Amino acid sequence: MKRTDCYFALLIIALFCPFFLFDSLYECYKTFNAEHGMVMSFIKFGVLSTLGEMLGCRLNNGKYIPKSFGLLPRVIVWGFLGMGINAAMIIFSKGTPILMEYMGMTDAITSFTNADFSLNKLWVALAVSIAMNTIFAPVFMTFHKITDAHIAIHGGSLKSLITPIPMAERFAQIDWNKQWGFVFKKTIPFFWYPAHTITFLLPTEQRVLFAALLGIVLGVLLAVSTKKK
Repeated sequence: MKRTDCYFALLIIALFCPFFLFDSLYECYKTFNAEHGMVMSFIKFGVLSTLGEMLGCRLNNGKYIPKSFGLLPRVIVWGFLGMGINAAMIIFSKGTPILMEYMGMTDAITSFTNADFSLNKLWVALAVSIAMNTIFAPVFMTFHKITDAHIAIHGGSLKSLITPIPMAERFAQIDWNKQWGFVFKKTIPFFWYPAHTITFLLPTEQRVLFAALLGIVLGVLLAVSTKKK
């Protein structure tokens, strides 16, 4: 363990402990989260998912912020991606139960919105997760891969945020064997399907935070996939 590992652990503790120690702070967080959901999505994903990528870099090459990492650009990009994820969660959590009722499950909406756990609620949450991760996740993951490469190519500078992305060139640079063979084929069905099923079983106001926390896990998974390469 290095000194930087202690600093990273202290940073995680400093981020979360105040919400457990001070009820007034937690109440302020809940109020702001309810009134400004998209802003909080930007903040939660910008911070937590970037921390996940930093942890992944530490596991992969021994440094939390390697050369060309681009800390601030990644925070900003993850913030906007987080807003997109929040929008996708709203769309699929509203639309999938409607589709299920259209297909014959008459109590899908009622079961899903009921605060009490039931097998029907579990089934609908799983369906929402499968729909979102099958339709939205591959596009999101590919775009995220492209933005990562774009930031790295510009040396991690803020210039990467205002420089147009040559999409065709970045698509051609993706390792599609890894993207399909590990990211799509393994992490989506074996991790994201069950993980987001749990997410959609949670109260609505807790889903985005839990999804952002999963970004830390994503950083570890991507680090593992890189080591396997």
